[in-house]
Amino acid sequence: MADYEAVIGLEVHAELLTESKMFCGCPVVDSTQAPPNTTICPICTAQPGSLPVINRKAVDYGIMVGLALHCAINDFNQFARKSYFYPDLPKGYQITQYEHPLASNGYIDIEAKRIGVRRAHLEEDTGKLFHVGDASLVDLNRAGVPLLEIVSEPDMRSVEEVEAYARKLRAILVYLGVNHGDMSKGVLRFEANISIRPAGSTELNTRTEVKNLNSIRSLARATRFEIARQTQIVESGGKVDQETLGFNEQTGETHAQRSKEQAHDYRYFPEPDLPPIVVSREWVKRIEATLPELPDAKRERLVAEFGLSRQDADLLVTDKAVADYFETVVAEGGSPKSAANWIGGEMFRLINEAGIEVTGVKITPAALVRLIKLVDAGTINHNTAKEVFGKMFQTGESASVIVEREGLAQISDAGALEALVDRVIAASPNEVESYRGGKDGLFGWFVGQVMKDTQGKGNAALVSQILKDKLRQ
Repeated sequence: MADYEAVIGLEVHAELLTESKMFCGCPVVDSTQAPPNTTICPICTAQPGSLPVINRKAVDYGIMVGLALHCAINDFNQFARKSYFYPDLPKGYQITQYEHPLASNGYIDIEAKRIGVRRAHLEEDTGKLFHVGDASLVDLNRAGVPLLEIVSEPDMRSVEEVEAYARKLRAILVYLGVNHGDMSKGVLRFEANISIRPAGSTELNTRTEVKNLNSIRSLARATRFEIARQTQIVESGGKVDQETLGFNEQTGETHAQRSKEQAHDYRYFPEPDLPPIVVSREWVKRIEATLPELPDAKRERLVAEFGLSRQDADLLVTDKAVADYFETVVAEGGSPKSAANWIGGEMFRLINEAGIEVTGVKITPAALVRLIKLVDAGTINHNTAKEVFGKMFQTGESASVIVEREGLAQISDAGALEALVDRVIAASPNEVESYRGGKDGLFGWFVGQVMKDTQGKGNAALVSQILKDKLRQ
């Protein structure tokens, strides 16, 4: 049986955080909150005689993304009409860029691999359909919202690479401030182009396109299923059809929607109502000067400035809000290593369990600093601190309040701990004989017994020292 490898490219549609739409002055609103069809006008609903006007801020944002993706910013840009007919597209065509995109020939680095970015071009979003019983309703609030479509080269070979690319691209967009990254609201949507071929081959076989994946988890699940589905077809002697597919969240399966179109099916031609855009080098330099620190640069700075491992720094910079939280903790006086450990450990665990973002966490950076200092001062041990952290996460209370109310302060009284050690040793003659006979691994057992007697509040370092002295006797 032949081995196969996947050939995967992504198309990513990112809504741009402009105040108004791509070709009219209607405000851009949260489509999940605004009443249907309340932010529309003759232009975004395609009324006869209405004429589009290009949103300069959207062009600025597009240039910014292109530069962050190491793309060439093309001097000559031209919008085109992409013709297709669907109820959520009021004009019967979409204004997009085709032959002359804003940016091209860039890349994103993931781990030790470089993924090419073929192009990034501006276009307008469509409306949104709602299916109620036998009826379909259309909300055009989203029609005309600025989109940046970012098209990768087919350079990815695994689900893991797809996930890494998607996370890195999302992080870049959020760091730039051009997209808030909330995929549950449809502001960032993925489409995966997938094919398979014999391992070692360089040919590009028939591909399928899985549309409108609105989370990285769905992207990974759909990609994994589609690779397996195509492999099964080929191994059984069948032929993969070029199709556009949907993804069923409940079953985890892809399903055919329609045969995949070719470029000529869209009948692209230059948009006659919009002039070409000529992007000067001065314009590009002005945008370049406003670029913020991006994930890769921040990672290198965290390693150099705070002595973090690359693994810890990578974990922190994946989400800008997390990186900002970490730096605020350090600015408030927290140890960088301790802060990274708490955020990457207990905080991430509890965030994932609760299904929230770091921005929704009740523990302020200053409160985390105070918890870290309680541990450093020996007021509580690390195990107790984890318990306190969990209560802080739930209630937002300060560590000192929880420690005092629940009597969680660490026991560091040498006399009290020595009495407990003596009791454990007296009750364990067989274990003492075995330890003194060379079974050093039993030492941890003795520590555990004493800590159990202190309900986890004993000073573990002091307990260990007392035990060593007693067991040597």
